[in-house]
Amino acid sequence: MISRRFDELAVREFHDIARLRSEVFVVEQGCVYLDLDGRDVEPATEHHWLSLDGEVACYARTLVEPDGAVRIGRVVTAPARRGAGLAASLVTALVERHAGEPLVLEAQSHLADWYSRLGFVVTGAEYLEDGIPHVPMRRDPP
Repeated sequence: MISRRFDELAVREFHDIARLRSEVFVVEQGCVYLDLDGRDVEPATEHHWLSLDGEVACYARTLVEPDGAVRIGRVVTAPARRGAGLAASLVTALVERHAGEPLVLEAQSHLADWYSRLGFVVTGAEYLEDGIPHVPMRRDPP
């Protein structure tokens, strides 16, 4: 896993990350929204990815919330790389990296069971975000 804060990213790295996020979240999922929401540049935000053959194959970012929880977001795998367990490897690495901290995320509802296998539990009602059902989830430290 490669991890960098925004000011440590090479221009090409951020380009490749933003391209993958747009390819999946905006184009594939048909959600017209501003993916570059300003949180990528926050001092505590970290960008994490797995690289295969010089390409960003899987990505996630972590943010620090006001209550101290670490938010995992923008989890995405390149379409050509799906089915190889990359997202599970990346999220597992983030769980291990933040083992002593509470973790939160907003999962697409169809992925709630997948996240539950990684120790996350649903903490609220399902809601729509950009037309896609989501549920809030949390993983507390052991």
